[in-house]
Amino acid sequence: MSTISSSRLYGSIQLRRNRGLAGLYLVVAGFLILYALLFPGILTIGGFSKFTQNWFPLALVTMAQALLMLNGGITLAIGPLVSLGAVIAATTMQGALGVPAGILAVALAGLSIGAVIGAIVTYLRLPAIIVTLAGSFIISGVALILLPRPGGFIPDWLSTVLAGHTPVAFLLLVAILMLWKVFLATPLGLGIYAAGDNPLGAFRSGVSVERVKVAAFALSGLLAALTGLFVAAQTGSGDPVIGTPFTLNSIAAAVLGGVGFLGGKGTMRGAICGSLLLSVMINVMFFLGFPPVAQYVAQGLIIVGAVAVPELLGVWRARR
Repeated sequence: MSTISSSRLYGSIQLRRNRGLAGLYLVVAGFLILYALLFPGILTIGGFSKFTQNWFPLALVTMAQALLMLNGGITLAIGPLVSLGAVIAATTMQGALGVPAGILAVALAGLSIGAVIGAIVTYLRLPAIIVTLAGSFIISGVALILLPRPGGFIPDWLSTVLAGHTPVAFLLLVAILMLWKVFLATPLGLGIYAAGDNPLGAFRSGVSVERVKVAAFALSGLLAALTGLFVAAQTGSGDPVIGTPFTLNSIAAAVLGGVGFLGGKGTMRGAICGSLLLSVMINVMFFLGFPPVAQYVAQGLIIVGAVAVPELLGVWRARR
């Protein structure tokens, strides 16, 4: 295949992946401008740092969820894995090896649990939503056994570095997105999209669909557990139930970002943008004085609209 043909093919693929994201970018920009008007402090380094620290955990769990949705799956174990990551961090960092041992323990737990869940889904041919739901109960139980109530130990310097007055969280997110871009250039990264879009076609092209699915679950588990580590640094302790809201929020943010449930549709940058929209939207409603109940209703309506409008536009285009 010639260089020109390859460039055209790559361009067409990117155009299809980015379809509909322009509107999302405009909506996010509008909410950001409104948020800056309501809270000018976000334009300072300290304000920007605090905002990104609150956004960063949602961005990470959205990436974890989007990884599986791009591959045609879904997980309900995101929240419990966040909680388990926080608990493991808080119960291992006071040991002899300190922070390095805690980070390694969190990463290994996330990778191994994700891989086990992925293997069960893949090789036993069980629905991901059922396996991850069952897994969420088991993981939650393990977190409560390790730390029945909030506590543990997180070094003050780690909390200061990750959740202080510098935009470390934003820099970490940029670094993770750059690593994702590099990962997409690998056979495994390309296989995640291919296996999600057309498993049979991917298999005939030489993609190990089973291996790709297990790897996607393992990486998703890693991101969720590392989110728990960051949340523990934010709060200064481990909490066995702190990750509960992240499961549904990760799905909502990914859907807002244009990631489809059937696999192969959407981009990681769209998912990240969806998490940013959800985070900014919550803050804007807070500054506008929305009561909590109204905030939930507004979030639900916006999410339904974000899903329904593209579908309605697609039907309208098809009828023309």
